[in-house]
Amino acid sequence: MPSITFKKNRVLSQDLTVEAEDGLTILRVAQDSGAPVGSNCGGVCGCSTCHVYVVKGLDSLEEMEEREEDRLDLAFDVRLNSRLGCQAKLNGDDLVVDISEESLKAFFDENPEIRKRYEATGVLELVPRHHH
Repeated sequence: MPSITFKKNRVLSQDLTVEAEDGLTILRVAQDSGAPVGSNCGGVCGCSTCHVYVVKGLDSLEEMEEREEDRLDLAFDVRLNSRLGCQAKLNGDDLVVDISEESLKAFFDENPEIRKRYEATGVLELVPRHHH
Protein backbone atom coordinates (compact mmCIF):
# COMPACT_ATOMS: atom_id res chain seq x y z
CA MET A 1 0.00 0.00 0.00
CA PRO A 2 1.57 3.30 -1.05
CA SER A 3 1.90 6.30 1.22
CA ILE A 4 1.83 10.05 0.69
CA THR A 5 4.01 12.36 2.74
CA PHE A 6 2.75 15.92 2.88
CA LYS A 7 5.87 18.00 3.58
CA LYS A 8 6.21 20.31 6.55
CA ASN A 9 5.21 23.88 5.63
CA ARG A 10 4.06 27.11 7.27
CA VAL A 11 0.92 25.31 8.48
CA LEU A 12 2.05 21.70 9.07
CA SER A 13 4.58 21.66 11.92
CA GLN A 14 6.01 18.35 10.68
CA ASP A 15 5.76 16.00 7.72
CA LEU A 16 2.46 14.09 7.61
CA THR A 17 2.71 10.57 6.17
CA VAL A 18 -0.46 8.59 5.49
CA GLU A 19 -1.13 5.19 3.92
CA ALA A 20 -3.36 5.27 0.86
CA GLU A 21 -5.00 2.90 -1.58
CA ASP A 22 -3.90 2.71 -5.21
CA GLY A 23 -6.19 4.67 -7.49
CA LEU A 24 -7.06 7.36 -4.95
CA THR A 25 -6.19 10.94 -5.82
CA ILE A 26 -3.78 13.06 -3.81
CA LEU A 27 -6.75 15.29 -2.96
CA ARG A 28 -8.86 12.40 -1.66
CA VAL A 29 -6.01 11.19 0.56
CA ALA A 30 -5.51 14.75 1.82
CA GLN A 31 -9.21 15.05 2.65
CA ASP A 32 -9.30 11.66 4.37
CA SER A 33 -6.30 12.58 6.55
CA GLY A 34 -7.14 16.24 7.17
CA ALA A 35 -4.05 17.49 5.29
CA PRO A 36 -4.51 21.15 4.28
CA VAL A 37 -5.07 20.83 0.53
CA GLY A 38 -7.75 23.16 -0.83
CA SER A 39 -10.38 22.30 -3.43
CA ASN A 40 -12.76 25.15 -4.21
CA CYS A 41 -14.44 23.15 -7.01
CA GLY A 42 -14.82 19.99 -4.94
CA GLY A 43 -12.21 18.04 -6.89
CA VAL A 44 -13.69 18.08 -10.39
CA CYS A 45 -10.80 19.82 -12.22
CA GLY A 46 -12.74 23.09 -12.25
CA CYS A 47 -10.12 25.24 -10.52
CA SER A 48 -6.46 25.03 -9.51
CA THR A 49 -6.71 25.24 -5.73
CA CYS A 50 -5.56 21.65 -5.14
CA HIS A 51 -2.21 22.50 -6.80
CA VAL A 52 0.67 20.52 -5.27
CA TYR A 53 4.32 19.86 -6.11
CA VAL A 54 5.25 16.18 -6.32
CA VAL A 55 8.77 16.05 -4.85
CA LYS A 56 9.12 12.25 -5.04
CA GLY A 57 7.20 9.70 -7.10
CA LEU A 58 6.19 12.00 -9.98
CA ASP A 59 7.12 9.35 -12.56
CA SER A 60 4.73 6.83 -10.98
CA LEU A 61 1.73 9.06 -11.70
CA GLU A 62 -0.19 8.78 -14.95
CA GLU A 63 0.58 11.37 -17.60
CA MET A 64 -1.25 14.64 -17.20
CA GLU A 65 -4.33 14.95 -19.39
CA GLU A 66 -5.06 18.09 -21.40
CA ARG A 67 -7.82 19.17 -19.02
CA GLU A 68 -5.39 19.20 -16.08
CA GLU A 69 -2.75 21.04 -18.14
CA ASP A 70 -5.32 23.71 -19.04
CA ARG A 71 -6.27 24.18 -15.38
CA LEU A 72 -2.64 24.31 -14.24
CA ASP A 73 -2.10 27.15 -16.73
CA LEU A 74 -4.31 29.21 -14.39
CA ALA A 75 -2.42 28.25 -11.21
CA PHE A 76 0.23 30.30 -9.43
CA ASP A 77 3.93 29.36 -9.38
CA VAL A 78 3.59 26.34 -11.68
CA ARG A 79 6.71 24.15 -11.81
CA LEU A 80 7.78 21.05 -13.73
CA ASN A 81 6.58 18.87 -10.82
CA SER A 82 3.19 20.61 -10.45
CA ARG A 83 0.02 18.50 -10.42
CA LEU A 84 -3.58 19.02 -9.47
CA GLY A 85 -4.35 16.87 -6.45
CA CYS A 86 -7.80 16.01 -7.81
CA GLN A 87 -6.33 14.50 -10.98
CA ALA A 88 -3.13 12.78 -9.79
CA LYS A 89 -3.93 9.18 -8.76
CA LEU A 90 -1.65 6.93 -6.75
CA ASN A 91 -0.17 4.16 -8.80
CA GLY A 92 1.72 1.89 -6.43
CA ASP A 93 4.63 4.12 -5.42
CA ASP A 94 5.06 6.35 -2.40
CA LEU A 95 4.72 10.07 -3.02
CA VAL A 96 6.22 13.09 -1.30
CA VAL A 97 4.20 16.26 -1.87
CA ASP A 98 4.65 19.96 -1.13
CA ILE A 99 1.32 21.78 -0.83
CA SER A 100 1.32 25.05 -2.80
CA GLU A 101 0.68 28.36 -1.07
CA GLU A 102 -2.40 28.73 -3.30
CA SER A 103 -3.78 25.47 -1.94
CA LEU A 104 -3.06 26.35 1.71
CA LYS A 105 -4.93 29.64 1.31
CA ALA A 106 -7.90 27.91 -0.35
CA PHE A 107 -7.97 25.29 2.42
CA PHE A 108 -8.34 27.97 5.09
CA ASP A 109 -10.91 29.87 3.01
CA GLU A 110 -12.96 26.66 2.74
CA ASN A 111 -12.55 25.76 6.43
CA PRO A 112 -13.06 28.92 8.51
CA GLU A 113 -13.48 27.01 11.79
CA ILE A 114 -10.17 25.19 11.30
CA ARG A 115 -8.56 28.53 10.35
CA LYS A 116 -9.89 30.24 13.51
CA ARG A 117 -8.54 27.47 15.73
CA TYR A 118 -5.19 27.57 13.89
CA GLU A 119 -4.93 31.35 14.27
CA ALA A 120 -5.77 31.08 17.98
CA THR A 121 -3.42 28.19 18.79
CA GLY A 122 -0.81 28.06 16.01
CA VAL A 123 -1.56 24.34 15.69
CA LEU A 124 -3.33 22.82 12.70
CA GLU A 125 -6.03 20.40 13.75
CA LEU A 126 -6.15 17.51 11.26
CA VAL A 127 -9.86 17.04 10.65
CA PRO A 128 -10.85 14.46 8.01
CA ARG A 129 -13.32 16.06 5.60
CA HIS A 130 -16.33 14.50 3.94
CA HIS A 131 -16.51 14.06 0.20
CA HIS A 132 -19.04 15.77 -2.01
